[in-house]
Amino acid sequence: MEPDLTQLPGFEFIDHVAIAVPAGQLEVMVERYKKLGFTELHREEVHGRHQVREVLLRIGTSENLVQLLEPLSDDSPVAKQLEKSGGRGGFAHLAFRVKDIHVAYQTMKQAGFNLTQEPGPGSRGTMIFFVHPKDFSFLIEVVQEGAPHA
Repeated sequence: MEPDLTQLPGFEFIDHVAIAVPAGQLEVMVERYKKLGFTELHREEVHGRHQVREVLLRIGTSENLVQLLEPLSDDSPVAKQLEKSGGRGGFAHLAFRVKDIHVAYQTMKQAGFNLTQEPGPGSRGTMIFFVHPKDFSFLIEVVQEGAPHA
C-alpha cells in the first residue's frame, strides 16, 4: 500500500534556488545579485561530499533565497555539473523546506522516490537530503531549517 503523500508533513515553501558558478566567478556573481538589491545572508565552505563554497542571498525582504555554489575541487558534484554544461554554470537544484526532515525522508522513501542520501547536515545548521534527478528531471533538495542533527 502506497503512503498518502497528501499527508506528508511539512512541505512549506521553496527554500532556495541553487545556481552553479564556475570556479573563480563567485564574487563577481555575488556583486551582480547585490546590484539587483539582493542581500547576502550567509557564506560558508562546505567540505565532505559536497565540496562547495556557497553564498546565500535573500531576494528583497522575502523568504526567497538564491544559493550560489562554486566548486572547491574537481571532485565536487557542482564541478561535475559545470563540466556537463560546458563550464557555463546555471541552475543546480531546487530546494523545498519541510517541517520534519526525517518524516519527509521516510515517507518519500516508502513512496519509491530515488533519494541520494539519508538526512544529514547541510550548510547554515540545516538538515538535508536530495531526490535524484530521474524523479523530476532535475535535482531536488529537501531542507529542514535549524534541525537537530539526529
